[in-house]
Amino acid sequence: MRPSYIPDLLPHRDKEINHLASILVPALRGETPSNVFIYGKTGTGKTAVTKFVGKELLKKGEETSKKVNFIYINCEVVDTQYRLLQNITNHFVDNWSERIPFTGWPTDEVYAKLKQMVEKEGGVTVITLDEVDKLKGDEALYNLTRINSDLEKSKVSIVGLSNDLKFTEFLDPRVKSSLGEENLIFSPYNAEELQDILNQRVELALKSDALDTDVIPLCAALAAQEHGDARRALDLLRISAEIAERAKSPRISKKHVQLAQNKIEINRIMEVTRTLPTQSKLLLFSILLQEQHNKKTASTGAVTTGDVYDIYKDLCKKTRTESLTQRRVADLISELDMLGIITARVISKGRYGRTRDIKISPTTEDVMKSLQEDEVFKELSNYKIRGQTRLI
Repeated sequence: MRPSYIPDLLPHRDKEINHLASILVPALRGETPSNVFIYGKTGTGKTAVTKFVGKELLKKGEETSKKVNFIYINCEVVDTQYRLLQNITNHFVDNWSERIPFTGWPTDEVYAKLKQMVEKEGGVTVITLDEVDKLKGDEALYNLTRINSDLEKSKVSIVGLSNDLKFTEFLDPRVKSSLGEENLIFSPYNAEELQDILNQRVELALKSDALDTDVIPLCAALAAQEHGDARRALDLLRISAEIAERAKSPRISKKHVQLAQNKIEINRIMEVTRTLPTQSKLLLFSILLQEQHNKKTASTGAVTTGDVYDIYKDLCKKTRTESLTQRRVADLISELDMLGIITARVISKGRYGRTRDIKISPTTEDVMKSLQEDEVFKELSNYKIRGQTRLI
C-alpha cells in the first residue's frame, strides 16, 4: 500500500498507459521517441503509469532483442545539473571504481562522460525525470534535450513529470519547445475509481474480512476531496490498518480511519512547519506565544495581527533578525493560513479599522514541537510577554 509499489494492473489508467506506450514504442524499432511532458496533481498515477510502461518496454525489448534502457530519477532528490548527469551516467557503469563521484568533476566533463557511456551502450535510452520542476536551472534540461545531436549510434528520449501545470511557462523557450513535443494530462480520480484502486490493494495487502464495509468508501471519499489523490487514499487505509493492528483490533473500522486522518494531518503540518523560512517561523512562534499567554491569563480576547506583530518585532531583536513591515507580515499570515497551519479571519473594528482573528489549526503542542527543532527557538524558551514568562 506504499507509493513505491507498482501493481501489475493500474485501474482506470488504460487510456494514459496506451497513450504513453504509443509515444515510446518507436524505441523498439530503434527510432527516437518524442520527448513527453506529463502533468497532473499528486496521486493521479503519473509515476506509476510511467514506471509501468517503462517496465513493459524493457520486457518487450528483451523479447525482441532490441536494446532499450529505462532510467527513472526523482528530481526532488537529484536537483542539480551535476547530480542529474552523474546519476544518469552511473546507470551505465558496472565497475564502482569508474563511477563519477558525488562531487568534484567539472560539469562539462560529466556531460562528456555521459555521451561516451550512452554511445557505448547503444540503442534507445528513455530518461524519466519525476518532479522535474524541482530541478535547479534550465541547463540540465537544455543539455539532455539537445544530446541527440551529439550522438551517432544511440538515441535519448526524455519523459518529464510535474504537479505544476505552469512549470513550462518559466522554462527557456528552447527547452520548452524540445521537452514538450508531446503532452499528457492526468485527471484526478473520482471516489468510485479510488474505491476500485483500494479494493485491488486490499486483496493483496490485507487478510480477508479484515475491514468493515464502510472503510473503503470513507477512505475514497476523503481522498476524493483532496483532489482525487490515490496516494492519500492508500496512506489513509495503510495507517488505519497499522492503528487497528497496534490496538489489537480484529477489524479496521471507521474509527481507525478517522484516527489515521488526524495523524496524517498532524504529520503534514509538522513537516510543513519544519521547512518554513525563519521569518515565517518567528511569526508562527509569536502567534503561539500570544495564544498561550491568553490561555494562561484567562483572556477572552482574540489573537490579533497587532499583538502578534509586537511580539514578532521583539523576537526579531532577540534573534538579531531584521524585522519585516507589518504589511509583509500580513502577507505571511495569509500564507500560513493557505498552508492550513493557522486560520486567520478578518474582523472589522469599526472606525478602528480591520484586524484578523488568528487561531492555530492543529494542536499547539505539535507546532511547538516542530519549531523546537530549530536552534533559534531554543534560545527563546523563557520569552516574556507583558510580564508573563512563557515556557516552551
